[in-house]
Amino acid sequence: MSRSKRYLVLAEGRSDDPHYGKTARGVIRYGSEPVVAILDSTHAGETYGAIPVIGSVDDAVPFGPTTALVGVATAGGRFPPAWRELLRSCIAKGLDVENGLHEFLSEDAELAELAATHGVELRDLRKPPPGLNVPTGEQLAVQARIVLTVGSDCAIGKMTVSLELDREARARGLSSVFVPTGQTGIAIAGWGIAVDAVVSDFVAGAAERLVIEGAARGGDLLWVEGQGALIHPAYSGVTLGLMHGSAPHALILCHLAGAFEIEGFPGHPIPALPDLVALHELASLPARRARVAAIALNTRDLDETDARAAVETAENDTGLPVDDPVRFGSARLLDAVLSALPALP
Repeated sequence: MSRSKRYLVLAEGRSDDPHYGKTARGVIRYGSEPVVAILDSTHAGETYGAIPVIGSVDDAVPFGPTTALVGVATAGGRFPPAWRELLRSCIAKGLDVENGLHEFLSEDAELAELAATHGVELRDLRKPPPGLNVPTGEQLAVQARIVLTVGSDCAIGKMTVSLELDREARARGLSSVFVPTGQTGIAIAGWGIAVDAVVSDFVAGAAERLVIEGAARGGDLLWVEGQGALIHPAYSGVTLGLMHGSAPHALILCHLAGAFEIEGFPGHPIPALPDLVALHELASLPARRARVAAIALNTRDLDETDARAAVETAENDTGLPVDDPVRFGSARLLDAVLSALPALP
């Protein structure tokens, strides 16, 4: 029988970073399993909300964790060299390890042997399941309404928007399911496929499998977590695969207010919102054209007054409902999406 999870979140050097520490923040905010401590020696002695930040694995022991969760996203999905000793320490203390980076711990001979010695599991959240293939068209027959979040850049809130709208839908009594497509979403929901680790030919097939499973889990309304960005010079492929494989009935366009260039890629501009709306609608699967039902605006860098002004400007520019679901609530966006969706057969 598997033991109940109590997370020690590994966020060394990143616990205060909303970008590279997004896995930690996502699991803390939305996960169903308790986080008992955060490991970050650069902020030891502080708290994140009510959660203590500690400096070593030894310091975590009194809090009774059962599982160490890699809570950071690194460039290229690789472990910094200093993390190897941290991982060894977790295993030696009898902690299972859940890892969302592209390096698979279960395939590391030394760490796998150490885990076997201490009777713990190494779970690689990004490892694709066996048997993936190209889509069959079955997603078009799924008895559910499908909504996909897309974005103007990476790491601007596509997962968060999906989770917030799923929460709002379930609060209204709707049969709603969040469909995880990345490592953080998988850690939160306990299932899913990290599509950015799938062979490119099979990304659409993986997305199809996910919406079929989401419907089988009881979802009449499926919120598919978006990945990458259609205009991103590095990560556009995964976005298009998700769009065609999940075959959404509607899209929610996510955008960071005030951003005009792809982060980390100088010289790659972000088009105006009306152009982004048109681009995503044109790129949707011809067999099921999807329309952008609403825009989720991330106003994290703005004060209250400027945030409301940015929402109003985006609405005027696009003619679509716009809101920041984290800051102002999800009700308006959910109303807009429900109005744009077809009735279930």
